[in-house]
Amino acid sequence: MKILATIALVFAFSIVSFGQQNVGVQAQNFAQTSVNGENVELEKLKGKVVVITFWSTKCRICISEMPKLNKMVDKYQGQEVEFLAVTMNNQRIVEKFLKKKTFKYNILPNGFGTVLKYADRDRGGRLNMGFPAHFVVDKSGKVVLKTSGYSKTKKLDSTVGRLLDTE
Repeated sequence: MKILATIALVFAFSIVSFGQQNVGVQAQNFAQTSVNGENVELEKLKGKVVVITFWSTKCRICISEMPKLNKMVDKYQGQEVEFLAVTMNNQRIVEKFLKKKTFKYNILPNGFGTVLKYADRDRGGRLNMGFPAHFVVDKSGKVVLKTSGYSKTKKLDSTVGRLLDTE
């Protein structure tokens, strides 16, 4: 009976921790094809600061932040930083959206598997990720910032600037 209880306890903790991406640990690798057909693999971006934004075409906050995020892309153009936007929306929906809105990040559609790696989970094992969610990964591949919700662009900008100045 003790063995069964131990197995159940280990399983419960593994469900809660699976997929959680925390500050101070190595970012989980993922590989996706961008909306432009480019193969993007996080592991291959080591040596650069990487900003990962999880968003949706239906998320009003995500859409309202895009002009500020685009300014950040312009500000750091030519520097050792990559901006990735992961969405669970499919290619067709994203292409239709981009005809109306400009988003200068490298956009990665069909990102459900990546969301699973980065989303927190509640005690019941259910996904818990608010959009937009932002992660900043330093040049060594460690997560240094994890934030979500409205108006986080200043925090993103200052974190990227600090990492580029100190590394």
